Amino acid sequence: MTISKDHIGGLTFLLLSVTYGYYAGQISLLPGDEFEPFHAQTVPDALAVLGIGLSLLLLMTAHRSSASRISLVGYNFALVAKLLLLVVAFALALEWVGFLLSTIFFLIGGYWLLGERKPKTLLLASVPFAAGFWFVLTQLLDIYLAPGQLFRLFFGG
Repeated sequence: MTISKDHIGGLTFLLLSVTYGYYAGQISLLPGDEFEPFHAQTVPDALAVLGIGLSLLLLMTAHRSSASRISLVGYNFALVAKLLLLVVAFALALEWVGFLLSTIFFLIGGYWLLGERKPKTLLLASVPFAAGFWFVLTQLLDIYLAPGQLFRLFFGG
């Protein structure tokens, strides 16, 4: 059996869609909502079914020729592992240093791993974007972002 990139992508998307569908079923409904035609689970359920259908379609139509076989030569898996560790560090830092600082450090770390070394470029590419994104979320969309445990510890917030 020949495994191609289409097969791997289809199987990955199928796994994500099935998992999403499972968790969409865990969304709690208000009493009586189960009898309504549209409720909190409707769109997530539809997205899960659509994702499952598209991934099965991709699996059925994937090329099976030996020319489309997957080759893992030339990929930098060490860089991918470092970026994944950076994402985990970002998630852990959110609770302690808050959204703004953890996002700035995440972007600086990502740019650094991808090869940018100039401090001025790192800061100019990270700080305005993170600050702008924080501003849109907190001021325009009125989404509460916790300041972080260290901020509360030092400033009593």
